[in-house]
Amino acid sequence: MEEKLIFVVDDDPVITSLVQARLEGAGYKVRVFAYGEDCIPALGEEPDLIILDFYFIKAGAEPMDGMAVFEEVTRLAPQVPVIMLSAQERGDVVLEFARRGIADYVIKDSDLIDNLQAAVKEILEQ
Repeated sequence: MEEKLIFVVDDDPVITSLVQARLEGAGYKVRVFAYGEDCIPALGEEPDLIILDFYFIKAGAEPMDGMAVFEEVTRLAPQVPVIMLSAQERGDVVLEFARRGIADYVIKDSDLIDNLQAAVKEILEQ
């Protein structure tokens, strides 16, 4: 099986280290970015999947939010599926993500790592 490349984009180093460890343990190649605008120039590496946080905090700057990053990824690399991560559980927000074509939506809760791994497997092995 060809090693799949996954971009993980999240400004929380605890989340990124846990996700990276789990996905690399499952045989995926993982590249981590703290902010969405950091991953956009790397799209030429042709990731097989992007895991993208929705809300970013950056001292002294206003970073792109996950939806703006998703729109840019869709414009530049429409073939790359995106899983959105968020603590947001409001139905209208989740519905908007789905309407815009997000491959999946995973809530940041105590089951995040297991739910994310299941979503990654389903998307990459279909």
